[in-house]
Amino acid sequence: MVGGRRPLMILAALALLAPLTAGSVPAVAVEQVAPVTAADRVLGRADAPVTVIEYASFSCHLCADWHQFVFPVFKQRLIDTGQVRFVFRNLPTAPEQMSLPAAALARCAAPERFFDVASTLMRGQEAVLRGGTLDDWWAPAVAASGRTRAQIDACAATPATRAAINRDIESAHAAGANSTPAFFVNGRRVTDRSLGGLEVAVRAARAGR
Repeated sequence: MVGGRRPLMILAALALLAPLTAGSVPAVAVEQVAPVTAADRVLGRADAPVTVIEYASFSCHLCADWHQFVFPVFKQRLIDTGQVRFVFRNLPTAPEQMSLPAAALARCAAPERFFDVASTLMRGQEAVLRGGTLDDWWAPAVAASGRTRAQIDACAATPATRAAINRDIESAHAAGANSTPAFFVNGRRVTDRSLGGLEVAVRAARAGR
């Protein structure tokens, strides 16, 4: 059970997002993945030949596993070497009282701290799912965010933050991503999320296949 002593204001502020969470949006025709914009959270060179987009949820245990055990090597081999530009987009899943506030917290971090916050949330996820408090989960993420708790709360309550997360959700469903984690390599869905599977997809994308 997910609990917390003093929930962030963002939990209430994001209540309007609930109808758009994964699993509650009607099926739509599969379209191209939405192009990367300045609003996205991106890691890696802007001119990298391959773009990998991940749709993930901070309450998804498969996402947490990937970020803890695959992402560090993926980053070392593919992002840090200039081969891949990596984009993280939110696709909140149940329980929404975890995923929605966490998505807003990460979104409201200083942009250069986003991936630090995301990693912190993924590492702490299991403790919450086992009965830990939301406040104990959020505190290290806020500390890594480059913002104060008050600044995070104020940012999360804005229409701009709600709209940014909604855009991620809508783009995921438009691309046919209805579960997490979902990966797209140069716009093509890749179902093998292992390091080897993604490396194969990146090589194919670089070769124009």
